[in-house]
Amino acid sequence: MRAEISQSISKAVKYIFVIYVAASLIYTAHHLYATYSAGNADISLHRPSLQRDSSPVVEHPIEAKKETRLDKQIVWVNEQGVDQNMPENFMLSKVFSDAMGPSKVIPYYFKAQAAFDVEDITIATLVTQDRFPVLSRLVTHYQGPISVAIHIQDDESHEEILADLHELYRANPLMKEYVDLHLIVDKFDRQFNMWRNVAKFFARSDYIVMLDVDFHICTDFRKSIRQNPAVMDKLRSGTTALVIPAFEFVEQPDGLDWKTFPTNKPDLLQLVGDEKIDMFHRAWKKGHGSTNYTKWYESDAVYEVTDYNFSYEPYVIYKKEGSPWCDERFIGYGANKAACLYEIYLSGIQYEVLPHDFLIHQTHYYPESERAKERAYNRKLYDNFREEVCLRYARMFIEAGDWESPRAENLRLECHKIRAFRTAIKSLS
Repeated sequence: MRAEISQSISKAVKYIFVIYVAASLIYTAHHLYATYSAGNADISLHRPSLQRDSSPVVEHPIEAKKETRLDKQIVWVNEQGVDQNMPENFMLSKVFSDAMGPSKVIPYYFKAQAAFDVEDITIATLVTQDRFPVLSRLVTHYQGPISVAIHIQDDESHEEILADLHELYRANPLMKEYVDLHLIVDKFDRQFNMWRNVAKFFARSDYIVMLDVDFHICTDFRKSIRQNPAVMDKLRSGTTALVIPAFEFVEQPDGLDWKTFPTNKPDLLQLVGDEKIDMFHRAWKKGHGSTNYTKWYESDAVYEVTDYNFSYEPYVIYKKEGSPWCDERFIGYGANKAACLYEIYLSGIQYEVLPHDFLIHQTHYYPESERAKERAYNRKLYDNFREEVCLRYARMFIEAGDWESPRAENLRLECHKIRAFRTAIKSLS
């Protein structure tokens, strides 16, 4: 009798153990699935956070940097067919290592739902919180791929910015359709070139237009370019950047309402003739004068920029792959974009002007006193940068046997203006 009781107890213990193991497995599987499953959550359901999937976890940005549990991996296959991987945070820290850091870059915080043609033109831009409504208008008007970098201050203000950002997406469904949005979380404001590089790095088409969000796109440059085989061949070659001429109203109040802006060249020329509109920043002719607006008014075909100067900073369309990146040492206002375009030019990319397309600046307030101090510092940095980049590209062209090639012509002509370069190049060549 006792043996039977003992046997029954033993069976009961085994059953209980099996049930316990099964329950443990089910619980563990559910926990892992909830932790690691991917997917885009509906932005209307959860409080904004610095998680890419908008999960309901409330987390301070400093803690988000750690990513100890959900650190995403970059995976690739090497030449031997072996999988390699590294943490995304580690890889991005190297990609943007010339900027002030540490920074937390969150690619595709929102990822566009549309499928983009690789030969489309992505607007690569940066946006601050006060310009969110302007971004929304740009998206509605362009209805094409946009890659935007947004800086989030690493303090208590991030919740307000994220809340405004989520509200922007709720208010305009086209944001979800066309915009790849990337966050940069750190304590360093106005790292414009680093932000430009983020927008370019994560753009998903072959060509980008480096554009300030305050400019209204008055014409359909995507259509005019993509329907012109000769111009498309120039873009594909990677040796041409297409300039879109930029304008602004002489009287700033006239530039407040984009709905009144001209949408074709004849109407624009009428305003030019009436002296109501002129080249962008006409008081600083070096900034856009190389576009040669007098020639543009009469031109019906693409033409080359022949009077380049190192302060030239047009808005350009160019090939993403193989083109230089913006130097991230430029912090704040002044020379940051000119430095980008200077290196693009020296690398052998020729600027050519589109004859019928144009942009118009939408008037807004500039904090000029703040900009003046930063411009003074960046002018000094730019002087050193020009000499440095001239020597670096000269060495590259010489070592590759391309010093006398057409690709090096921009560098030979422009860098020869720098006395220190003229001295140094004698030893290099």
